[in-house]
Amino acid sequence: MNENRVLPLESVHNFRDYGGYTTAAGGRVKSGLLWRSGEHGGATDADLARIGQLGLTTVIDLRGNSERANNPCRRPDDFAAEVVFHDGETAGLALHVEAAEGVLTQADARRAMQRLYEGLPYRENLLPVLRRYFAVLAAREGPSVVHCLAGKDRTGFAVAMLHHALGVSRDDIMADYLLTNVAGNIDRRIAAGGQAIRVRHGGIDEATIRTLMGVEPEYLEASFAAIDQRYPSLDAYLTAVLGVDEALRDRLRARYIET
Repeated sequence: MNENRVLPLESVHNFRDYGGYTTAAGGRVKSGLLWRSGEHGGATDADLARIGQLGLTTVIDLRGNSERANNPCRRPDDFAAEVVFHDGETAGLALHVEAAEGVLTQADARRAMQRLYEGLPYRENLLPVLRRYFAVLAAREGPSVVHCLAGKDRTGFAVAMLHHALGVSRDDIMADYLLTNVAGNIDRRIAAGGQAIRVRHGGIDEATIRTLMGVEPEYLEASFAAIDQRYPSLDAYLTAVLGVDEALRDRLRARYIET
């Protein structure tokens, strides 16, 4: 299933279906409705044609204004989907670029990424678009795609939260998160991300770049641990911080779960 869920594209990275997982109540998240990816600025014409076949009705762009201005997404000529975004900044920098500040080794990179993930559930500039992500998915018909810059950190956290709200197991949540490390053209994705990191932070060795551009269980677990420190449960966090109460979760389940 993992290979089948990845959409093979030339220059849009990490594009994949995050449906198809079973839920605690015995259902299954519908396939073909929930897509995730990196940004689409470098999309080739062939990429646009393939993406156009998905029938997307909604694009949730987790990037902030400066990221979107610096790297606008290409769209198919007949593009008609609604693009949802936050009119402001959502991270300042993509997390993997931010994490590279002062990093010299792979160990430095891992520690930096874990620190950033600890703060991810409470980033005031990210929370508004995460709330919109859930509200839009509960309200709109048709397939959607959620993305940030690399499609792994902000997107990975958002998808993990939705999976939990739908009843996907923690093991499957983590498995989907880790697919970033094997989905699509890994070397091309890492090279593109590495170039952006080096432009801002100078010479960083290849092994450290790969650590920054990948994901590891400890990163997402750092977010879960940070939530556990403040809230009695992940459900309580979703309600209090992201506005995902039981009524909204019921709407999400009704739309995205099949029995």
